[in-house]
Amino acid sequence: MEIVFLGTGCPVVSTERYGPAQLVLGQGAKVLVDCGSGVTQRLLAAGAPGRDLDALLLTHLHSDHLVDLYQLIVSSWHQGRDRPLPIYGPPGTRRYVEGLMALWEPELSLRIAHEKRPSIEALKIAVTEIAAGQSLSLGGLAVQVVEVDHQPVRHAFGFVFEEKGERLVLSGDTRRCAALVAAARGADLLVHEVFIHREMPVIPGVRSAETVASVASYHTLSDEVGKIAAEAGVKALALTHFVPPACDRAALLAEVAADFGGALILAEDLLRIDLTARRVAYGSAVLALGGGDVTAVSR
Repeated sequence: MEIVFLGTGCPVVSTERYGPAQLVLGQGAKVLVDCGSGVTQRLLAAGAPGRDLDALLLTHLHSDHLVDLYQLIVSSWHQGRDRPLPIYGPPGTRRYVEGLMALWEPELSLRIAHEKRPSIEALKIAVTEIAAGQSLSLGGLAVQVVEVDHQPVRHAFGFVFEEKGERLVLSGDTRRCAALVAAARGADLLVHEVFIHREMPVIPGVRSAETVASVASYHTLSDEVGKIAAEAGVKALALTHFVPPACDRAALLAEVAADFGGALILAEDLLRIDLTARRVAYGSAVLALGGGDVTAVSR
C-alpha cells in the first residue's frame, strides 16, 4: 500500500502546497481522498490521471476539499475515462454533486454535442453517502469510516485503510478526537492535519483574534499532534493540511518530535510513502521509513 500526497495545503493559497488531496494505491485500486485545488495537475504528475481512478472519498464538504471536483470529472472524460466515477462522501454529497452538475449543464451539453467523444459514461457520477462505522471494499483495500470532530461541520470523517496487514489512517480535518485515536491505535502510518498556531498572527483587515481562535478550535494544534500519535502508538506520523502552508519547518519538527518518538514526516506535495517497501520518496530523495529515522524531506 502506498500514499501520494497530492496537496498538503489549506484554503490559504500557496504555490508550494496545493489544496487537500491524497492518493491511496492498493492492490487493484487507486483511491483519491478529497479533491482540493490543483488536484488534476498533481494526479497527472503522480502518474495516476483521473481517468484511472477507482473511487473518490470525501472527508467532508468544506470547499478546500472539493473545489476541483468538476475539473476532475471533465478532465477524466477528456483523458478517455469510460465509466462513472464512484464518489463516497458524507450526507449532503449527493445534493452537492447534483447541484454542481446542474450548474455546469449548459456548458457540458455544448461540449458533448460539439466534441462528439466516444463515451459520456465518465459524466455519469455514482454517489454513495456514507456514515461513521461503515466499511467499504475498494479493490484489495478495506476502508473503515471514522467520525471525527470538526464541529461546527456536522459530518466529518477520517478513514482507515487496511491491506495485507498494513494500516494507514487519514485524520481528515479534526480537533483532538478520541474516536480517531482509537481507530489509529498501532497503525503503520497516521496522516494528520496540523494547525501551527504561532504562525497565524492577527493581521488587521485579514484576521482578528476571534478569527484565529475560531479556526484553531476545529483543527489540531501543532503542540497536540505529537501527543495524539504517541497515545495511539502509531509507527509513523506524517503531517499535512498545513495551516498556514508556510511555516518554520525546523521548529515544527522539534515541537512534534518532543512528544512523538516514531518516524516523523512533514509531507510535501507529491511526496510518496510506500508502506510495503518502508520508504519515503520525494523527487530524487529516497529514505527508509523506520523508527524515528525520518524527520523531513527537503524541498
